[in-house]
Amino acid sequence: MTEPIFRLRTRERAEAIEAETLAPAAVLSARSLGRAQHEDADPWRTAFERDRDRILHAKAFRRLKHKTQVFMNPEGDHFVTRMTHTLAVTQIGGAIARALSLNDDLTEAVCLGHDVGHSPFGHTGEDALSEFVDGEWRHSDQSVRIFEVLEPLNLTWEVLDGIRAHPWKVETAASSHEGNIVRLSDRIAYLAHDALDALRAGVLDATSFPDDVLTTFGEPGRDWVHVMVQSVIDESYRTSTIAMEPHILEPMHTLRDFMFERVYLRPEAEHQRRRARQIVRELVEYYLEHTSEVPESYRHSASDDLTQVIDYVAGMTDRYAIRTHDTLFRPRLFE
Repeated sequence: MTEPIFRLRTRERAEAIEAETLAPAAVLSARSLGRAQHEDADPWRTAFERDRDRILHAKAFRRLKHKTQVFMNPEGDHFVTRMTHTLAVTQIGGAIARALSLNDDLTEAVCLGHDVGHSPFGHTGEDALSEFVDGEWRHSDQSVRIFEVLEPLNLTWEVLDGIRAHPWKVETAASSHEGNIVRLSDRIAYLAHDALDALRAGVLDATSFPDDVLTTFGEPGRDWVHVMVQSVIDESYRTSTIAMEPHILEPMHTLRDFMFERVYLRPEAEHQRRRARQIVRELVEYYLEHTSEVPESYRHSASDDLTQVIDYVAGMTDRYAIRTHDTLFRPRLFE
């Protein structure tokens, strides 16, 4: 009888490989804290592989392709969207996790799900929604809400915890090293690619960046990602915590401050930001007065009207929000 040319890898075998090969600090999928609702184990996939796959097939994930990263409704085909940013974060996070022998399936699941709760128009939309709630409306909390309530996927505790904790402004870090990789991977991805978008848009030129940034990272491009990723691997291995070397972290903070001043909050884009805030604000106000027009999928008996309305508006893509606002508020001629 001819020997099979394939070798089956069952879930049990995958879990055994994790136990044999991953670092002591890694989260083993067989030791996950589990899901809110019990499910029988998959015969082929580990718990974290299953979560990664569920997120990839989610409607909220698909909507990321039409959500702003930095430039709203860009004309060029190569500008970063929220989806391409998410894919870049996933690649970076997975690379760091594998280098440190951590659980790359858990890391990649968190990376893929970290931004699904983003409102239209990026952080500008987030600021507009914050006007309607006590404290601050956070896309990370909305991402968790999507997977728990709006499009419930019954994800593992570790994946939801990493998604919740990924922004730097969230003081309580993730419980796992894998989750904390996402915090740095997110920043590495957006700084490197947003800078390239700013060059592409003519907002900056190659000589615009601070000298210490260019000295440390080189010319804008993939070398930036390489330098920062290598620094995270080296420092994390040395210190047994997920971190970046101080001599790399400092110019990264300089780059972030520079990008906020010259790109994200540049005065020339204030009109566009003001318009985006107006669209989000007026959509929320409209649907609060016309709650019957909120789609059934966003109406949950356990949620008040404001929560349902914010769920609906936050889930809109940029172009859907603009089109809906035009339909509701632009004067109709020749009627």
